[in-house]
Amino acid sequence: MTDADTDTPATTLDVRGLKCPLPVLKARKAIGGIPVGGLLEVLATDPAAMLDFRHYARQSGHTLVSAEDGEVLRFVLRRES
Repeated sequence: MTDADTDTPATTLDVRGLKCPLPVLKARKAIGGIPVGGLLEVLATDPAAMLDFRHYARQSGHTLVSAEDGEVLRFVLRRES
C-alpha cells in the first residue's frame, strides 16, 4: 500500500472541484486510514487550498512533504501519528 523508502503515496485523494473547507476535511479523514509514516497525495483545484493545507499540517502535526502549484494543486502529507 505504501512504500516509504521511495516516498510513494499510499493513497491519492482527488478533491478537484471542491471548495474550502472540504478538501482539508476530506484529507483529514483520509489520512486517518494511512499508517504512521505513510503518505497521502491530495489533488485540488481550490486556490485557497495552498494556504489551507499549510495551516492544516501545522495544526495537525503531520508533515507537508510537498505543495505544487499549477492548474491542479498537488499536496503530499506524511502521517506523523
